[in-house]
Amino acid sequence: MVKSSNIRWLDWSTRLQTIAQNGLTFARDPYDLERYRAIRQLAAEMLAEGSGLKITTILGLLEKETDYATPKVDVRGVVFRDDKLLLVRERSVG
Repeated sequence: MVKSSNIRWLDWSTRLQTIAQNGLTFARDPYDLERYRAIRQLAAEMLAEGSGLKITTILGLLEKETDYATPKVDVRGVVFRDDKLLLVRERSVG
């Protein structure tokens, strides 16, 4: 089992990517755009270091993420009972 402290880099890099993505969506000033690109670059470097993937691969994926960052949903199955829906949280993420 992975300890949560061992994946802090993933949380940090994801949060930085979110800040960068939202900033790039709404900023119009060229200096702000430059700063948000630098934040995205830092997030990509963190992800590459932590994952072992190439920085160009990570940056290519991050650059495809446009518009306001919203949570993504990961569904592996669903249980319906009456008007209720069962959701399960992964043990690894709390």
